Amino acid sequence: MCFSIMINYDNKHFGMRSTSTGASNETTFHYRQDGGVVWGTFEGGSVIKGTMVGTVNAQGVLDVRYAYVNLQGELRTGTSVSTPEVLPDGRIRLHEDFQFTSGDGAKGESIVEEIR
Repeated sequence: MCFSIMINYDNKHFGMRSTSTGASNETTFHYRQDGGVVWGTFEGGSVIKGTMVGTVNAQGVLDVRYAYVNLQGELRTGTSVSTPEVLPDGRIRLHEDFQFTSGDGAKGESIVEEIR
C-alpha cells in the first residue's frame, strides 16, 4: 500500500471505554503497524487472549478481523471497522462497529481510547 497514513497505531495501547457486547471494560489492546497493515493482541476482563489483523486507510480507519477465547472457553471471531477521533490531548479514540462471525452473529458498537 503506497499512500500517506494519517494516524500511526504502532506500539499504541488502548483500553475499552464502552461496548454493547463482547469484550469488557477491563480489556486492553496493543496495536502494531507496518505501513497499511495493522495487527495486535488483546486480553483482560472477559477475554483470555485475542488477536487481530487488518488494514488502515489514509484517513486512519481500521478494517480488522479478530479472534479471541473468552472466560467460558469459547472461540469468538468477527470483523470490525474503527473510525478514529483525535482527542484534544492528542490521544486516539476509536469508534468501532463490529459483527461477530461466530455464535449468533451479533452486531455492536464500542469505544476504545489510547492509554499513555
